Amino acid sequence: MIFDHIVLTVTDTEKSKYFYATALAALGIVLIKEEDGCLGFGTNGKPSFWICKDGKFQKPIHIAFIAKNRKSIDEFHEAAILAGGRDNGKPGLREHYQPNYYGAFVLDPDGHNIEAVCRLATTSGQSH
Repeated sequence: MIFDHIVLTVTDTEKSKYFYATALAALGIVLIKEEDGCLGFGTNGKPSFWICKDGKFQKPIHIAFIAKNRKSIDEFHEAAILAGGRDNGKPGLREHYQPNYYGAFVLDPDGHNIEAVCRLATTSGQSH
């Protein structure tokens, strides 16, 4: 990972909590901490992705989460849609980015473009 943490502004903390807890679980990312109106998601006990409610408008941004394999991306996309996200790019290869770039895109409740990506080539033991 190349960042320590990211803070994303949301308009509805409960709606976003449900969306991110559901969608990110497929990537092994879980809710770790809640404090001062903010929710911290991460792995290994360290929150690195924070969502916080703020009355100020934030232009939607794009965040890409690393996935361990293509199957987890498929699961992320399905879970995100079921949690209220909108499809912004079904799971699949994006060879125009890189030969093994497999990703999926969803828009969260505030319109942020959330992606899961795996750059690993497939192996015989991996789905897809």
